[in-house]
Amino acid sequence: MNLDEFVNSHAPTETGQTFELENSKLLDVDLDGSVMAKAGSMAGYTGDISFERKSSGGLTGMLKKKATGEGAVMMQATGTGHLYLADQGKEVQILELDADDEISVNGNDVLAFEESIDWDIKMLSSIAGASSGGLFNVFLRGPGHVAITTHGKPLVVPTPVSTDPNATVAWSSDVSPSSKRDVSIKSVLGRSSGETYQLHFAEEGGFVVIQPYEERGPGQ
Repeated sequence: MNLDEFVNSHAPTETGQTFELENSKLLDVDLDGSVMAKAGSMAGYTGDISFERKSSGGLTGMLKKKATGEGAVMMQATGTGHLYLADQGKEVQILELDADDEISVNGNDVLAFEESIDWDIKMLSSIAGASSGGLFNVFLRGPGHVAITTHGKPLVVPTPVSTDPNATVAWSSDVSPSSKRDVSIKSVLGRSSGETYQLHFAEEGGFVVIQPYEERGPGQ
């Protein structure tokens, strides 16, 4: 295609929605106020927008940042314009939460959420012994829109279910995982593997979001 065709065919779309996808891997936030976004996810913006790093939970958030690097995973974007967000070519999923909806998302998989969303970073003490990068999750409560990222197309599995911690993206607030160690797998392989520790969601009626990819944390 010639240059004009290229420019026209890849120009941003205007839908009037606050959160919209320009493509499956790029989120367009029509900003007039503030939005929370993953630090480092800004691909570009138009208009007048400023950015400030944010920690959740005050001193607790600062301690989590020191211990895990996840205490300040978010930044606040404030102003007017279009903010374009992406994260390492991962697929973007937009969720609309009602006032009574809450979801827990792996800190590495939160891309953005509206200012109306109540959020906190919490340590999952029930799986503190598991060797996963998801010990600290972001808990998000509506109302408002949330954008999360996945490697490939996600699968939403009803509980009860057991999952690989490195493939687990999010789960509903009505379930809570415990760690399950599969010694037999380690024995068969003769070394530690991603399947040695599993997340076990025993409650019925919830859901877990998994991706076709094992996301490795530092040192894994």
